[in-house]
Amino acid sequence: MQGFDARVSVRDAEVADAAALAEIYVCSWRQAYRGIVPYVQLERALRRRGIDWWRREIRRRDQLIVLDVADVAVGYAMFGTARDRGPEQGEIYEIYLDPVHQGLGLGELLFEAARYRLDGLGLRGLVVWVLAGNDIACDFYHRRGGKLSRSVVDRSTGARLEKVSYTWT
Repeated sequence: MQGFDARVSVRDAEVADAAALAEIYVCSWRQAYRGIVPYVQLERALRRRGIDWWRREIRRRDQLIVLDVADVAVGYAMFGTARDRGPEQGEIYEIYLDPVHQGLGLGELLFEAARYRLDGLGLRGLVVWVLAGNDIACDFYHRRGGKLSRSVVDRSTGARLEKVSYTWT
């Protein structure tokens, strides 16, 4: 197949990635949370994460990786020390792929790269939080061996939503 470029890599985020990450975030959230997060709250959450927000986040955060396909950013993961006081020390805060690239095994590659980086930080055990209605994400973490462990109410979007955690020890 002439002209086909299958290069896939994972690397640290750079400030030049801000526009691409903002776009991935918007497209992924609209696909994943439409029908789960009320429209007004969803759009408000998306507006908070513009290019300037991403530039600041990239500058301040060491644990932000980007997945490239043919040198184009198509996904990212943010991770670090777990935010709650559970037994898991590491947490993947966010992991998103451009919807066009979902279902190709790239999410698993990004997930494993984040886990590898967390292991390198000496953080043992992993937790990931997911909105309860996001069946695709819940299935993804279940297939990766995550155990459904806790449920809390999340109000970060302004709506009252249930989120659940998946854990690995």
